[in-house]
Amino acid sequence: MNYAIRKRILVTGGAGFLGSHLCERLLAAGHDVICLDNFFTGTKDNIAHLLDASRPQAGFFELMRHDVTFPLYVEVDEIYNLACPASPVHYQYDPVQTTKTSVHGAINMLGLAKRLKARIFQASTSEVYGDPAIHPQPEHYWGNVNPTGPRSCYDEGKRCAETLFFDYRRQHGLDIKVARIFNTYGSRMHPNDGRVVSNFIVQALQNRPLTLYGDGRQTRSFCYVDDLIDGIVRLMERPDGVTGPVNLGNPDEFSMLELAQAILELTGSRSPLVYQPLPQDDPRQRQPDITLARKELGWEPKTPLHEGLRSTIAYFDALLAKGRM
Repeated sequence: MNYAIRKRILVTGGAGFLGSHLCERLLAAGHDVICLDNFFTGTKDNIAHLLDASRPQAGFFELMRHDVTFPLYVEVDEIYNLACPASPVHYQYDPVQTTKTSVHGAINMLGLAKRLKARIFQASTSEVYGDPAIHPQPEHYWGNVNPTGPRSCYDEGKRCAETLFFDYRRQHGLDIKVARIFNTYGSRMHPNDGRVVSNFIVQALQNRPLTLYGDGRQTRSFCYVDDLIDGIVRLMERPDGVTGPVNLGNPDEFSMLELAQAILELTGSRSPLVYQPLPQDDPRQRQPDITLARKELGWEPKTPLHEGLRSTIAYFDALLAKGRM
């Protein structure tokens, strides 16, 4: 990859799980980074090491507390728009605000990019496919989304954000990139975000029952965070004509029961399995078709599930030892 040109880059949601890893990657590449976050789900712990002035890093790092639903006036070369709670526990807490973050946030960041003539990336989601009738999901599939259900604030907010991005491109010639991100895991996940990997690991480390919903046969595809960030950066480096949407995720599919058993094995936990009713609109299957990512980005995930889980378990084990869970 060519990082010869030093850029000033804005990362919204930069103190979150994915955002903090992206900030770290861009700084290491020699870019200057403005990390913007309202700290609803992000935390300063995720970026504390980047704020340490004694830490050697190639680029300059700046933290800004701001909510993307309000306009922002900064001067940057590129924008990565990652701001939005991404787990059901968090995005259903204030569903109206979740929709506003996706829609108003997209409008404000697109307006900034238009003024600056800057390239802009949108972190979309596999949730735009809803409970899919096509498996695995290719980018040309329009999805099967309930527009009035309890998950729709996130699903439809992200779908609307995609619409806005492509309308800004058609109407204003904006240089856009859109990635549909599938289930991602790794260090700096929020321990109480309700996502299955963090749930299982925290429960296993504390020898509490692992909670499976439905019969545990529903499937997901889990991508390690380092692989995902590599895909995002590769997409941003592609020429203007490669807009996406591009699926970024791991095509290896696992059932929730298989994931639970893997985590029990890796932690040596004595946790039993308990079953709860399946939440409304919870997809039965989710697996990306990454043919386009392979072709356009030369990208596919490299980290096997057990290897990524070991690293993630070590992160949560350290949090537990510090009394921060």
